[in-house]
Amino acid sequence: MDARFLGIADLVEVPSVAVVVDVMRAFTVAAWAFGRGAEKIVLAESLDEALALKASHPDWVALKDGPHAPGFDMVNSPGLLRSADLGGRTVVQKTTAGTVGALAVKDASLVLCAGFVVAEATARLLRTHGSDSVTFVVTGEEGQADEDLACAQYIARRTTGAGTDPAEFLRRAAESRAAAELAAGVRQGVHPDDVALCLEVDRFPFAMAAAVEGPLMVLRPCVVPPATENAPI
Repeated sequence: MDARFLGIADLVEVPSVAVVVDVMRAFTVAAWAFGRGAEKIVLAESLDEALALKASHPDWVALKDGPHAPGFDMVNSPGLLRSADLGGRTVVQKTTAGTVGALAVKDASLVLCAGFVVAEATARLLRTHGSDSVTFVVTGEEGQADEDLACAQYIARRTTGAGTDPAEFLRRAAESRAAAELAAGVRQGVHPDDVALCLEVDRFPFAMAAAVEGPLMVLRPCVVPPATENAPI
C-alpha cells in the first residue's frame, strides 16, 4: 500500500481513499459519541451552520471546540462526553481541524475518520477495501501535529502488517504540543482525562466512515469483522 501523509492545505487533488486523523480531540470525541449510542454525526462547515442545524433539529446535539457557548450542548472533550446518553441521537460536530479535514476530502470514494481509539478497526477496513493508495490527512498544526502523524503512521503500519507495537507512536503523541496544552489547561473545554482517553488504543471496535448524504457530510460507525485464522492480514 502506498501511504501519503498530507496536511489539509497540501491536498491538491481528491484522493481515492482518505483517512482523516484528529487524535486530540475531534475523532476521539466522535468515537466516544458512537460509543455512547449516537446514530450519526453531521460534520458542520462552520459554527453558524452547526447552530442552524441545531435550530432546525432541536433534538440534535451540537458540540464545538473551546468553552461552552450559547446554542451548543457540549464541547469537544471525550472526558466530558463519556457520561452522556446519546442513544439514537444525531450529533452535529464542528472543530478547528478534524471536521475541516474530513470536509476537504468529501469527494473521495472512501473517507475514514480516525484516532488511536479506532486504529485497528480502521486498519482492518483498509485491508478489506484493498486500496493500493491511501492518503492520510494530518489535520492538526497545518499537517505538523505529531500526535496525528504518529497515529496515521501507526494505522498505516497496521494496515500492511501485523504485530506493530503502538508504544513508540503513543509516546510521540503523549509528548506532542497538543497533549501538553491539554494537560496544562491552555485549551478550553477540557477534562483532566482527555489526553489519556485520546491515547487509548483500540478502545472501540468500529471504524468511522464519512459520506455525503444530501447536503450534509455524515459520519457513521462501521463494524468490520476481525480477520479469521485463514484470512489475510
